[in-house]
Amino acid sequence: MKRLSILILMILVFLPMSAFAANGVIDSGDTAWLLVSAALVMMMTPAGLALFYGGMSRSKNILNSMGMSLVTYGIVSVLWIVFQYSLTFGADTGGLIGNFKYLFMGRNINSVFTGTHVSVMAFAAFQLTFAAITTALISGSIVERVKFSSWVVFTVIWSTIVYVPLAHWVWGGGWLTKMGIADFAGGLVVETCSGISGLVFALMIGVRRGFGKTAMPPSSIALTVAGAALLWFGWFGFNAGSAIASNALASNAFLVTNTAGAMGAISWMMLDWSVRKHPTMLGFASGAVAGLVAITPAAGFVNNIGAVVIGFFAGMISWFATGHLKYKIGYDDSLDVFGVHGLNGIWGMIAIGIFADPKVNFAKGILYGGSHQIFVQLIGVCATILFVAFGTFISVKITSFITNGLRVNEEDEVKGLDIAVHTERGFEL
Repeated sequence: MKRLSILILMILVFLPMSAFAANGVIDSGDTAWLLVSAALVMMMTPAGLALFYGGMSRSKNILNSMGMSLVTYGIVSVLWIVFQYSLTFGADTGGLIGNFKYLFMGRNINSVFTGTHVSVMAFAAFQLTFAAITTALISGSIVERVKFSSWVVFTVIWSTIVYVPLAHWVWGGGWLTKMGIADFAGGLVVETCSGISGLVFALMIGVRRGFGKTAMPPSSIALTVAGAALLWFGWFGFNAGSAIASNALASNAFLVTNTAGAMGAISWMMLDWSVRKHPTMLGFASGAVAGLVAITPAAGFVNNIGAVVIGFFAGMISWFATGHLKYKIGYDDSLDVFGVHGLNGIWGMIAIGIFADPKVNFAKGILYGGSHQIFVQLIGVCATILFVAFGTFISVKITSFITNGLRVNEEDEVKGLDIAVHTERGFEL
């Protein structure tokens, strides 16, 4: 009787586990790391990016700039669960978009995401944070002159018609996935996408009043540096979490991420120090972000030697773009989304075709005897630029129609959007 009781007890304990495992194998270690990574990336938008952008905005607009990151996270959080995740990672339809299998995330709660040992729910939570920060990044290009209502509407439209299809192409089984594109954590999906979108939006909305004629000092470099530190910290979840497992690949991604970020910061500081005779902390922080951006697609494909080179050139690219290129051409990318994210997203994608080490992952760069991958990368970059530019143009046009224009009036822009829009002040000066 005692043995029978023990047998019955064991069946009652292990039967639920067996039923759960029947849908696939959920690994607790992989799941724990992915959920921690999701929390790290979540912090990047309403905390890291908000502080980074807020500190670079003028004091009369700091709250509005931070609010754009906050509201974006809230809006995308709901849209992602309702239908965006399903269209991104649902079954592929013609290489272009997913289906409605995961609508409202009401089914498949215990199912395993294909090719991993984590649940669909955990994977969806992780990918949600990518969709949110990509959309929020664009705001840096058009802060201090866009209507808050226009930004809200744009967030809904753009995240649906631009981000979702592109993410499906690259990560969700779409045509770029099938072609063999290498984008570990978002060189195309996040960085190039947000940078090109920001540039198109900035060109369409026009420059801020006084741009290039009057000084526009940042409200707080201290806040920007603090935001950069939070972004750097969160980036470990961004890149190492993209292994979707607690394994050697995640460890490689973690370390090369830090290496490239540090090298980008040093590279920018060296240029500031040698050319402008001062090592600015804004430059160091911006260089760190530039290096982190460039290593994002490559983190799961290159070793630390590649990371040093990628980070070094990332700092140089953004230093030149933000300090010279935008003033020479005359576009007002307010907080340098194109110069830091767009250009270095492109650089990171191309760098995979050069530095990808086959000992790290499937891709083989030119330095390791492979010539095919760089052509795939270039196709992905060109396709992304064209699609995102067109999609953003359409999104802005629809937004302008719905909200009766994009810009605040001249009086509100001069007064500052904190008071004019929110009736609040970021600082009591």
